[in-house]
Amino acid sequence: MKIALGADHAGYRYKQMLIDFLTGMGYECVDLGAATDQVPADDYHWTSAAVAEATVRGEVDRGIVICGTGIGVSIAANKVPGARCALCNDLFTARMSREHNEANVLALGSRVAGEGLAKEIVRTWLETDFSGGRFIARNTNVARIEEKYKRSEG
Repeated sequence: MKIALGADHAGYRYKQMLIDFLTGMGYECVDLGAATDQVPADDYHWTSAAVAEATVRGEVDRGIVICGTGIGVSIAANKVPGARCALCNDLFTARMSREHNEANVLALGSRVAGEGLAKEIVRTWLETDFSGGRFIARNTNVARIEEKYKRSEG
């Protein structure tokens, strides 16, 4: 599985830690920034969008975005049509975001979850499959809402 990762300055150290963790588990990682933990590092808005775009286009299988709280990166990633970014700070939400919502991008807060918990959230999120069933119709309805409000590209 190929995973794109992106962060701002506050998430830089976690991104690097997760790249090491994921490559050690056999995953292929694509680092889309930031390149430093110094302020101002790559603006998280564009980094999050790049991760979400790569995921939606199928260039990677899933994406992970990280900032201090995870809130900003999740909001930015969810602006990309087709991205289903879930902010998860515990194992239950990580599992449910995949089982019920088929989240394709995970958002983490480096100032919220400790490193050990962050690794377990990522592991759980990557190893959990979509349940299908009644959740297919729900996710289809979310896509319909997205389509209704999607702006013309250009």
